[in-house]
Amino acid sequence: MNWVDYFDFLRPHVSIFLVGACRIVESVGEGVTDLKPGDHVLPVFTGECKECRHCKSEESNMCDLLRINTDRGVMLNDGKSRFSIRGQPIYHFVGTSTFSEYTVVHVGCVAKINPAAPLDKVCVLSCGISTGLGATLNVAKPKKGSSVAIFGLGAVGLAAAEGARIAGASRIIGVDLNSNRFDEAKKFGVTEFVNPKDHNKPVQEVIAEMTNGGVDRSVECTGSINAMISAFECVHDGWGVAVLVGVPNKDDSFKTHPMNVLNERTLKGTFFGNYKPRSDLPSVVEKYMNKELELEKFITHEVPFSEINKAFEYMLSGAGLRCIIRMGA
Repeated sequence: MNWVDYFDFLRPHVSIFLVGACRIVESVGEGVTDLKPGDHVLPVFTGECKECRHCKSEESNMCDLLRINTDRGVMLNDGKSRFSIRGQPIYHFVGTSTFSEYTVVHVGCVAKINPAAPLDKVCVLSCGISTGLGATLNVAKPKKGSSVAIFGLGAVGLAAAEGARIAGASRIIGVDLNSNRFDEAKKFGVTEFVNPKDHNKPVQEVIAEMTNGGVDRSVECTGSINAMISAFECVHDGWGVAVLVGVPNKDDSFKTHPMNVLNERTLKGTFFGNYKPRSDLPSVVEKYMNKELELEKFITHEVPFSEINKAFEYMLSGAGLRCIIRMGA
């Protein structure tokens, strides 16, 4: 499929409009009171209704109403799409449909942000970068001077490493099957590297030997069940915490000896880095504005919308981390 031909046909109706990558509210629907035309927002694939049990909990960000749904394809209030071509509906993509110059989004799936923030930089916070960053800062919570292992050095894993750097970790060990990623990872605070293919023993044993028993925290960002098991088994007994971020195959099964749990290792999972989109993303943007979080190093390519297929090629080949698509170009 040629993505340009497909997305050229998207035409929105009414409600909240966002202008391409700039993400500026053009108009709001009836009953929307916390946004107005001209506001700068980040659309997010998962939402925050602020009314359900999850949204009211300080521990969860998995909104009952607006959590990611890849099959819905329509607006919640009337079950209809706002896009069409020649009278035939075109369905919404994960609630945001941002590969279009204008889109219509549920108010719970947009976060109002500082209007001074450069939108061609902070737009990368709508998905993977926030997921990796939050997995470390909000879930693993490494202490200053601690050791952290990051499994997978793609954009999400490097965001997790960035979180470890911000937290003040003294050792950040990157684990990846592609040694070509190691030099790039240094920009994100990674201090040491392990390629499991270079060793004739399980990587968790390699890391345990490197760290006198195991790392304080680990974050898995690959979706490989073997990496998940290694990430858990490489943390130190007594206080080690492993956080799973990657999405495994539906038929995978996580297996480890019960003594790994009884010896006081903790296993956690996270969704979108435990960030509540509307409540928490504005503060992440402020981390960037205050120069605490560095986003420019995640952006490796930029293309006009007419060359969107190049962006998919960069992603599939692993040639880049994040690619900015300029709408209207």
